[in-house]
Amino acid sequence: MSMKIAVQMDHIRSIRIAGDTTFALCLEAARRGHTLYHYTPDRLSMRDGIVSAAIEHLEVRDVEGDHFTLGKPERRDLSEMDVVLLRQDPPFDMNYITTTHLLERIHPKTLVVNDPAWVRNSPEKIFVTEFPDLMPETLITKDPQEVADFRREFGDIIVKPLYGNGGAGVFHLANADRNLASLLEMFAQMYREPFIAQRYLKDVRAGDKRIILIDGEPVGAINRVPSETDARSNMHVGGRAEASQLTEREYEICTRIGPSLRERGFILVGIDVIGDYMTEINVTSPTGIREIKRFGGADVAALFWDAVEAKRRKAG
Repeated sequence: MSMKIAVQMDHIRSIRIAGDTTFALCLEAARRGHTLYHYTPDRLSMRDGIVSAAIEHLEVRDVEGDHFTLGKPERRDLSEMDVVLLRQDPPFDMNYITTTHLLERIHPKTLVVNDPAWVRNSPEKIFVTEFPDLMPETLITKDPQEVADFRREFGDIIVKPLYGNGGAGVFHLANADRNLASLLEMFAQMYREPFIAQRYLKDVRAGDKRIILIDGEPVGAINRVPSETDARSNMHVGGRAEASQLTEREYEICTRIGPSLRERGFILVGIDVIGDYMTEINVTSPTGIREIKRFGGADVAALFWDAVEAKRRKAG
């Protein structure tokens, strides 16, 4: 089946194709003969109930420095599309949330992946708290005293923005670190929202595993090992990717969360696991599929489009 697919993303000129999941999805869609269109969130509009975007026909090539060609922008009703990929990166702010409200108007007649209403209602660091026994002790608050008491109870902690991404603003604070008060003052000035504190997991030095699930089933994993000088394992801040297989505990975690992912219409999800604990459920624009394939794992992009095509066929 040939589909018309519009990709809502940060501009394709800005991506690093070697590790970009959205680009991998586009490559596979093109290989299957689907027609691709590109637009950035600022090109999204709604007038008189019609949701449209200034879209550009997109061609992709797996060639660094020459990876795309865009056609002339043309405003189109997005309900004419078969699929819209909701793939721009967070921050998960009101701008992001507004795009989910607009895209909800065309879903599911046009299949929006992931389901925009559930993306909006499942913030990644809050959704995970529905499974408290699978995650480390976690506090969400703006109260400095609560954070101080939390550190007194658990010693080393991680403090990070509630709606951040990519490791930005993640701090490891040891029990004796004297910077906690200053850090919380800075966070209070930078963010209107609460922030999150978690018990520090020493197992992170062995890696923070990204596990990809398609339609609630685990299909591959990559381990991300932090550098000696950083507490964060994200690859764009110096983390090292390495091949990984799922452990019995990780299969248990995936089995537990799978039904909730399917109920919410989450076709592509990435979870983060440190040791025996899940720390995040990423539903906005999860990454890692190119690394999984590069280390000999599954072709997750192919599995993704298999799932999407099956849903379109079922919908008629």
